[in-house]
Amino acid sequence: MFKVLILVGFVGAVVAEHAFSSQHIHKHDGHHETVHHGHGDKHHHDYYTHPKYEFEYKVEDHHTKDHKSQHETRDGDAVKGYYALHEPDGSERYIHYHGDKHSGFHADVKHSTHHVYHHHH
Repeated sequence: MFKVLILVGFVGAVVAEHAFSSQHIHKHDGHHETVHHGHGDKHHHDYYTHPKYEFEYKVEDHHTKDHKSQHETRDGDAVKGYYALHEPDGSERYIHYHGDKHSGFHADVKHSTHHVYHHHH
């Protein structure tokens, strides 16, 4: 057991120097409802469950400079979330979005720039 703990600690230290990623998914399973379709003698039964979930993930790789994250939730027709990433030029892009069947899909994109100063001797 002690050797396993040392190995896990070593692997964690190596990963911590180079990259980090995580993810979380939470699905809410509700009870299904019967939906009836049909005309005359022909009837069809479907089952519908209210869609509801939440997920997120994050990547931080200091070696490749890959940094990004996303978080999204859905409750029925309504979906909302954000996505963030570091661009190769050092700026950051943030996208906040939401959508539903009444208003459609909308995204708000913002950029933050980091000024780089070059000093020559």
